[in-house]
Amino acid sequence: MTPLTERDLQPQDAEAALPLSIEAGWNQNVADWRFMLTHGKALGVVDDTGTWVASALALPLGARLSWLSMVLVTQAQRRRGLGTALLKRCLAHVEAQGAAAGLDATELGRPVYLPLGFRDLYRIPRWRIDRAGDPVPPPADVLLRPMLEADLVRVTTFDTARSSMERGYILAHLRARRPELAWIAERDGRVAGYAVGRDGRTATSIGPIVADEEGIGLALASRALAAAPGPFLMDVPDAHGEVARWLHAAGATSPRAFVRMLRGALPGLERDRHIIALAGAELA
Repeated sequence: MTPLTERDLQPQDAEAALPLSIEAGWNQNVADWRFMLTHGKALGVVDDTGTWVASALALPLGARLSWLSMVLVTQAQRRRGLGTALLKRCLAHVEAQGAAAGLDATELGRPVYLPLGFRDLYRIPRWRIDRAGDPVPPPADVLLRPMLEADLVRVTTFDTARSSMERGYILAHLRARRPELAWIAERDGRVAGYAVGRDGRTATSIGPIVADEEGIGLALASRALAAAPGPFLMDVPDAHGEVARWLHAAGATSPRAFVRMLRGALPGLERDRHIIALAGAELA
């Protein structure tokens, strides 16, 4: 049996860890890995050649919440409990911080998380979009414009009040990474919604999109999707049927879904009314 060693994953390991998510068919690229390894607590397992064969990560979203993701094990090393062991180590780290743990589970992952104390919050279909749908105007009293760096403090305050997450550093990173995908909606000079996105390995990811009304969120999605060539990925909670119908009319398909889950208490995280689209399972 191949000797295995557990180690912390560091930002300089981003390129070496990328094959784990490629093998799983996920959309992360090196920039995603490097960002998460810079800001999160990441654990991995290497074999005797120094190849990463497993990973797990906890990304802080404020003092009360950490987001678990990138629980990956290469095919040849599965059924040895590596992923579960790393996940439990991440959970212990989160608990030591006095925080709740959230994640977006795949259909295969959910049965693993339930016995660990996670509970379901809501379902999130993932949409694959080859082209933007017909343009959607915002409500008459709402202005859409490109998001500026100077808007980030207001956008972060707006986001925290509606998502229960403290993720200003993530929003700043996404806006800087793909500024043409970053839009803000304003009503009477106040923030009424925003959208950001990022490039991925196989598709451009649109999200998070957070808005006071679904119609505002749909207009933001329309503007972001029109700002770049496809294909796109967009994770939209079941609650937003208007957005789903618009995507379906544009020829988008939903081949898979996630379930948002929580371990511990964080009031407000279960509300999906304002969460039009997610940042992706790895960034919440």
